[in-house]
Amino acid sequence: MEPSGSTTSNHTLNSTGGGCPWEVSDKARLCRFLCYGSEGDVYTAREEGRVSMENAGALLSMLQEGRGAEVVEEIKRFSQDGRAVRPGPSFFALALCSQHSELKTRQAALKALKEVCRDPTHMFSFIQYKKELKDGMKCGIWGRALRKAVSDWYNEQDAMSLAAAVTKCKQREGWSHQDLLRLSHTKPAKDAIALISKCITKGWKEVQVAYADKENSEEVVKVLSYLEVVEKVKHSCDETEVISLIEEHKLEREQLLTDHLKSKQVWRALLKEMPLHSVLKILGKMTSNKVLEPGSSETQLVCDRIQSETVLKKAKLHPFSILLASEHYKRGQGYQGKPKWEPDGSILKAMDSAFYKSFMIFARTEADTHVLAYSEGAVVPCSVSADMTLAEATVELVKIPSGSTDCSLPITWATESGKSVDVFIILTNNPLWTLTASPLESLKKHRQTSGANSKLVMCGLTSIGHAIADTEDRGLLSICGFDLGALSVIRNLAQDLI
Repeated sequence: MEPSGSTTSNHTLNSTGGGCPWEVSDKARLCRFLCYGSEGDVYTAREEGRVSMENAGALLSMLQEGRGAEVVEEIKRFSQDGRAVRPGPSFFALALCSQHSELKTRQAALKALKEVCRDPTHMFSFIQYKKELKDGMKCGIWGRALRKAVSDWYNEQDAMSLAAAVTKCKQREGWSHQDLLRLSHTKPAKDAIALISKCITKGWKEVQVAYADKENSEEVVKVLSYLEVVEKVKHSCDETEVISLIEEHKLEREQLLTDHLKSKQVWRALLKEMPLHSVLKILGKMTSNKVLEPGSSETQLVCDRIQSETVLKKAKLHPFSILLASEHYKRGQGYQGKPKWEPDGSILKAMDSAFYKSFMIFARTEADTHVLAYSEGAVVPCSVSADMTLAEATVELVKIPSGSTDCSLPITWATESGKSVDVFIILTNNPLWTLTASPLESLKKHRQTSGANSKLVMCGLTSIGHAIADTEDRGLLSICGFDLGALSVIRNLAQDLI
């Protein structure tokens, strides 16, 4: 696999003067931490609890060295470019920077708040991390700088976007918008934000009284109308009215009452504009509850959306996430046995179509890819091509007699064949390793022979996994289990981002 030419390499960025380019520097450890929450060379598909100081040694070292501004820039890059597999580490790191002893670091962190925390859930997580980091200390977290940063976060939002956001996510992590507005002493910078703030802190009835006889700007009228609709739907028991409000104002399920979600017709209205990733998560439930029935217009609409190239492009869904959703739907039951459903053939066909339309990994992404299979103590070329379906590729693979996993064999094959390989990716569910030579030594030999900046990723597809990476070589990485995040980690390593 060859990294994109437009990507900035971290070989130089991570190297220290006179050191080995493959040395795992503090910068490299920080990037790993921001990507998947650990400074180590092992990514685990199962998320391992809440982020803590124990995972952030390199982050602390860089802050102590006066490199806080550099840390904040990396936090921004990982949160904005979609590089981070898990968002928590970025919020934790930003919270830590925001209360560092160096003024420039604190200022840089709080200035980056809006870029890193793009929605209320992010903001609540950031504030909670700040609270946890302050536990045991005499001073509180709500100093002048944080109050201004939180106030600016609200004031700099588009008013309609903020109205939608605060009505969809009212509280999280033990914090609410009312808490944040009160503690930050927010003074609204414009009338529309003042309206939203009043609605949050005083309630809808006081808003009605305050704005009943006022001459309002066009923006205020628009926001006022939207908030009135949200309030109206909360008190409506009329199914027809609720559906009408959903369709006219594009309301989402978070803005409805639990009783509303007992209605099939309400769910059918929601499905028309629901984000595609959310649709895929609830297909089984919707089939079980007869919201989606074979041959119905609602089912056809969902199928059309699932396989629409325009919708797929907008949703930015990775094909692997579609594959996982498809396999879950085929099972006909939830992970704990409930609910149960009979998979609809047209939905399965639409998901299959969506998978191939969005397919952009490994062989279909890279112009020069070699696929090998372990077979009876050796590796042999496998005739998997970019134009094959998943079923066709599986047929080719099962033709090959299986063998144990020896991590060094693909590297030795490439070296002896005169291939120059950027990334070796080994995928296996075999927990046994029969090593004829050290994978690290084989990789170093290939680098020297080919002149390539070769890397090695060992993916144990089961949760057992085995770490083969030398922690002092930045080009080696182990993956335990396999999920959508694993693909992002591989991409980041291939592009020298971690």
